[in-house]
Amino acid sequence: MSYTYDHPRMAVTVDVALFANGEAPEVLLVRRGKPPFEGTWALPGGFVGIEERVVDAAARELAEETGVSGIPLGFLGYFDAIDRDPRGRTLSLAFWGRADKRAAALRANDDAADAGWFLINELPRLAFDHDRIISEALQAFRAARV
Repeated sequence: MSYTYDHPRMAVTVDVALFANGEAPEVLLVRRGKPPFEGTWALPGGFVGIEERVVDAAARELAEETGVSGIPLGFLGYFDAIDRDPRGRTLSLAFWGRADKRAAALRANDDAADAGWFLINELPRLAFDHDRIISEALQAFRAARV
């Protein structure tokens, strides 16, 4: 396919904040295996394919980067800070979900160098604006537990 546009286009990405059921909230993170932010922890996510539904992209990225699949994902919101991605103008559509971490056999894959669960109050430095996404997703997670 060939496209010609009169105006610049921004990229669309997805990010997934997946929380573990349990006493203390934990979130699933991946260590980025490629630039930007190579070696830094981040939420599972990536670019939406041109012929892919956004929620399908979120489920695909979660499965590709962590091995976790079959998790119902809820839409959290959009994140559109102009400088959120050093590669260029990027809009992220964020999703959240919950999983039983004992049943979620983690397997870092694709462009993730590692994957692991982190306590919310012990998060490492995060890539992009993922601290903000986690903060908002945590509110949704806690509200859903009530």
